[in-house]
Amino acid sequence: MNLDLTWRLLKGGGRRGLLGTWLTLGAVTVATALLLFAVAANSAFQARAERGAWRNPVPAASGAVAVEASRYDFVRDRTITVVDLAALPGRTPEPPPGLPRFPAPGETWLSPALVELAAELPAGELAERYPGRKGVLGDEALVFPGELVAVVGHAPDSPAMTAQRTDDWVVAKPPVKVASLAGQPSEDAEAYQVLSLIASVLMVVPLLVFGGAAARLTVARRDQRLAALRLVGATPGQVVAMTVAEAVIVALAGALAGAVVFALAVPLLAGIEMQGGPWFAGDLFPPPLVLAGVLVAVPLLVGLSAVAGLRRVVVSPLGVAKRETPPGMRFVRVLALLAVLAAFPLLTRGTSVAIIAVALALAFLCINLAGPWVVGMIGRVTAASARGPARLLAGRRLVDDPRAAWRTVSGVALTGFVAGFLGLLSPTGFGDEVTGPPQLRVTAPAGQVTEAAAQARERLRASGVPATVKPVKNVVVAALGSAADDATLDRARTALAELVPGRTPTTQRDDRRFGIQILADVRVGTIVVLSVSFLVAIASSGITATSSILDRRQTYGLLRLAGTPLEVLDRARRTETLVPLTVMGGGAILVGAFCAVPFMIGGMNVVGTVTLVACVVAGFAGVIGAGALSRPLLRSVTADPAPRPD
Repeated sequence: MNLDLTWRLLKGGGRRGLLGTWLTLGAVTVATALLLFAVAANSAFQARAERGAWRNPVPAASGAVAVEASRYDFVRDRTITVVDLAALPGRTPEPPPGLPRFPAPGETWLSPALVELAAELPAGELAERYPGRKGVLGDEALVFPGELVAVVGHAPDSPAMTAQRTDDWVVAKPPVKVASLAGQPSEDAEAYQVLSLIASVLMVVPLLVFGGAAARLTVARRDQRLAALRLVGATPGQVVAMTVAEAVIVALAGALAGAVVFALAVPLLAGIEMQGGPWFAGDLFPPPLVLAGVLVAVPLLVGLSAVAGLRRVVVSPLGVAKRETPPGMRFVRVLALLAVLAAFPLLTRGTSVAIIAVALALAFLCINLAGPWVVGMIGRVTAASARGPARLLAGRRLVDDPRAAWRTVSGVALTGFVAGFLGLLSPTGFGDEVTGPPQLRVTAPAGQVTEAAAQARERLRASGVPATVKPVKNVVVAALGSAADDATLDRARTALAELVPGRTPTTQRDDRRFGIQILADVRVGTIVVLSVSFLVAIASSGITATSSILDRRQTYGLLRLAGTPLEVLDRARRTETLVPLTVMGGGAILVGAFCAVPFMIGGMNVVGTVTLVACVVAGFAGVIGAGALSRPLLRSVTADPAPRPD
């Protein structure tokens, strides 16, 4: 009976009642789609780490079957991952991913993109570095589509597999005996997983807050309806059951719609380049259990949030019907935020990433907890200092229902926290910019640098590359002419390939390449996180502004009948949004900046300042735009203030 009555009430709420239902459905759809994206980001980075694990050898304690080493090569300012493999005598190791068999000595297998690039460029610039090409690697061997990878087979006693290499995870891994090619995630893959976890917290917490707020859209309309049912004899259990049923039905439909939106957006998301390239679409889909968990958790969150708002209806239905102002909130909300901020530097000092993520989430949640109390205080100050009807109406509204007013600005305020945190952490760069003619350097074994320098001169001369070669300590340095372009540099790389077995000739820029890459990826990640935050903020502002009009349509109608101009009502509505937004948005930015201080390296830079300013401007513009879009609805509800059946 409760479910049937709930369904009848949903259908019989009139056109504006259905509009409120559609607003909740839209809010849950947006929240679910973005939540799946945040969850999928962690799954995708984990999938990448597993895809590349075979290139990061783990030394065998016993039962070694092969020797493996890895290094980086470069062409046209792109990175080539080179994996050197050799089977030990009498052993038949399992082939690496993407290969039908273990490579024999002298064989080279290239990724599809590297095959195309080798065919496109002159042989002296790339193809001659990898003689004995045997076949093409499958996608299982690649971290991302279009990656440049070469797998080279050697004899176990060849110089490439016996020469000592520097164990530098940015440049190369030395030869090690392995029991299998399973490997383990590399240091850079683990670093990206850490960054992804922190970014997910910055996205997920506002989404959960937004999802919980979605259950309380058009809350006044529902409270009035349920209070009337209580007054005519409905039990508290029936009221709770009907509320849960209504919220879960709408939320489940929104969650399913959000999953469909996310699935349709995956091809676009796969084009976001990180770690050097785009994504395999399959890596972006979360595991089935995770997907099912999200689709179950979102309706549950919405249902719990709806039930949490029923205390007034269940305890005092008459007070709801008479529109009595609920009791004020306590200062303990602000104390909780201050306690978390006081403990934040201690929680983030030398602790694990998980604890840092929890500390950030607590700061987020405490801002959301303290927000309504601060909005109530802002309302009292606004009403006391009012010099006109619009400001007085805005102040009284903030005092009357600070939670609803906070829901309108919470999205932008929480985005301010993200902007403050990321703006203070925006990195500037890694050292001075490399200028002047390129110089290729190859580290030679002790006592062989002079001989290696002589061979380098001959090779470069034979390739027609003008260069000045000299030994500097144990490094052969080949300085190219000032007119050297990318093609000349790549010919020089090819000429010096295998000059020292197992070592790649590199420039100073090559040695900084990982730092440059992670800097670019951090900036892309910042844009992505802020984009998600602003989508949440703008959607939250627009949906809650429209919902607020539906909740107060009778009040607006009565004010219009009393002679209040529509412009005054609209100005009051803008004031009750912009005043708390200014205070809470600025406060959230300061809290975010405070939380970023323990992670800062150096001072704040221009990029961070521009990020903060852009976020403030975009946040205010989004809220003002959302309010403007809902103005026609305000005109509509005040044009016909007669009571309605819903």
